[in-house]
Amino acid sequence: MWLASSCAYRRALEGREKVLRHKYPDTLTSISNLGFVLHKQGKHKEAEAIYRRAFKEYKELLRRKHPHTLISVNNLGFVLHKLGKYEEAEIMHRQALEARENVLRYEHPHTINSINNLGLVLDS
Repeated sequence: MWLASSCAYRRALEGREKVLRHKYPDTLTSISNLGFVLHKQGKHKEAEAIYRRAFKEYKELLRRKHPHTLISVNNLGFVLHKLGKYEEAEIMHRQALEARENVLRYEHPHTINSINNLGLVLDS
């Protein structure tokens, strides 16, 4: 199932880049979705590259505190953790947590998710 998904997301991304260009929110969604599928397939190194691209482009297009940017930094931190890059994963999760506390507040499920993810990294 995930293999078919990665092919579909790659095709969607190619189409969106061709029609919408890469600096468009829907294109960034396709980038993030592809990273997610690659992560689920266990292709963490490839997912890392895709998540880095998504995070960089979300920051440029939507700014650092936009919810999609915060999701992308969280995703990057998660895959870095899977790759054993604990120090960098901690930095990403701390960034996500700080921004989510400021933007979404402490009680929001995404903020609590960031607390959990940071805890997982610190326990590694």
